[in-house]
Amino acid sequence: MPYVIAIGALLVVLVLMVQYWFVALPIALVALGGVMLPRVIRHIRKERYFASEEFLARKAEIASVVAEHNEVADYTSEIRGRGTFQLGLSSTGAHSHLASFENTSNHKYRRDRNVAEYQASNVHNCSLQVVRNASADPLRYVMKYFNIKADDANLNGLEELGENIARLENAVDNLHQREASITTSFNPPDFILKHYADEFMAQVGVELTPISVPYPVYAFEYVSAGGNSSQRTAVKLDTQTIDALIETLSQKIRFSKSAAGQRALMTAKLRHLIKTRDHHTCRYCSVSLAAEPHLLLEVDHVIPVSKGGLSTEENLQTLCWRCNRTKSNKIVSV
Repeated sequence: MPYVIAIGALLVVLVLMVQYWFVALPIALVALGGVMLPRVIRHIRKERYFASEEFLARKAEIASVVAEHNEVADYTSEIRGRGTFQLGLSSTGAHSHLASFENTSNHKYRRDRNVAEYQASNVHNCSLQVVRNASADPLRYVMKYFNIKADDANLNGLEELGENIARLENAVDNLHQREASITTSFNPPDFILKHYADEFMAQVGVELTPISVPYPVYAFEYVSAGGNSSQRTAVKLDTQTIDALIETLSQKIRFSKSAAGQRALMTAKLRHLIKTRDHHTCRYCSVSLAAEPHLLLEVDHVIPVSKGGLSTEENLQTLCWRCNRTKSNKIVSV
């Protein structure tokens, strides 16, 4: 008798499983199809688009434009690799790497509490009052707590930092303009830009660069003893902040005819003035922004700073990136 009951129960379970399978399987297939089918169709449309005569013909037409974009991308990498993007350092935590830190508290210990960054050279651990004062007077506190003294050496370093950031900003922005122009010239379907933007650029031949401008960020940080509260003031040294810092330092020291002192005059305003004076035209090859809307122009010292040149208007000129790349620090007469 028990065997009969067991066999009967097993049959009931099997019947239920079969019924469930016939009901659930179609539902699962429909659900799977609802997710996968659009992707499959989209993939087929994408492959047809990239293989179309229209796309391939347009790709051939702008091959030279793409090649120049890739050259500018390589040049941007050179700027990033050669540039220095650091200035002052905080003295707090200078030797913290010599010790190990461990929070050994157990009673009601919360592991999500705030922890101070003692080993970060760009973070100054300080009191709450200093954090708030730095928010109100950032340049003064950056100079004071990150050892940026008003002397020729720091002016030299600050101006070089400003030049590196300005050149990289200009180059990165130029790449974005070129990429937008290339995309517009193809006018691809919306689904291509939405789902296959990187593949689109790769198919066109554009070498996308992940380079961004590494702005130095100096922070003033307060963390309470228990880690329950913290406040932070951050100062990003972008072009605007660097120019303001240059002006602040220049007011604290006397300018001489030294390269360092004169280089401190090199600000975004002066670079714009030189390009405007030269009608946004390269002084070497005469190519202009009017002829090439996406031309990358830079401001160059006629007599390089390394050879005693000063940042005066008569010693500055506008060059396209190709001519400036070729010139390097040589003295070349126009």
